[in-house]
Amino acid sequence: MPDTDQRAHILDCTTKLFLTKGYGRTTTDDVAARCRISKQTLYRLFSGKHALFAAIVDSHRQSMLALPADYDDLPLDVALEKILQTDIDPASDRMRVAILRMVVLEARQFPELEDILHRHVGDRMRAELAKWLEAQAKHGRITIDDANAVARVLLDMVFGAVISKASGRITWPSRSERKSQIQRCVSIFLNGIVPRR
Repeated sequence: MPDTDQRAHILDCTTKLFLTKGYGRTTTDDVAARCRISKQTLYRLFSGKHALFAAIVDSHRQSMLALPADYDDLPLDVALEKILQTDIDPASDRMRVAILRMVVLEARQFPELEDILHRHVGDRMRAELAKWLEAQAKHGRITIDDANAVARVLLDMVFGAVISKASGRITWPSRSERKSQIQRCVSIFLNGIVPRR
């Protein structure tokens, strides 16, 4: 099996293990056995369990933010709704919530999970969205002073309430509520809440 296919197979197996057993209780022996590969093959492709987790969240990053992509022909609100995945399929949505839930539950014991999530998802999502916002500003479609800060505001509006860090609960609403919530965030982000004169 080519390395790219082997990596995809390993990530699929490892994701299932992490979500059923948890990050802490999953060992590289478990991964090798589930994938029916040697540990030597596993370590040739991934340096360890943390690298497996980083690759998993990397592969799921686009389920959070549909970038990079070209949305220049769309109105800003429609483009942002597509970028923010208002119509994500239920299986992908369940997967991203399950990964977030696992991180929240296990991050105290394994702080590297939260760090990996920030570096591989949060920071990259913000950078990709900032790049898209900067391009829109160059085209004169929006006016912003700091694309990175503006990207952070929008991402916090949409995703910040999903995880309640105090309780460790994931409180993502139903599909229809989520779509309405993202559309509301996009509208407030683009138009504010002050009535137009």
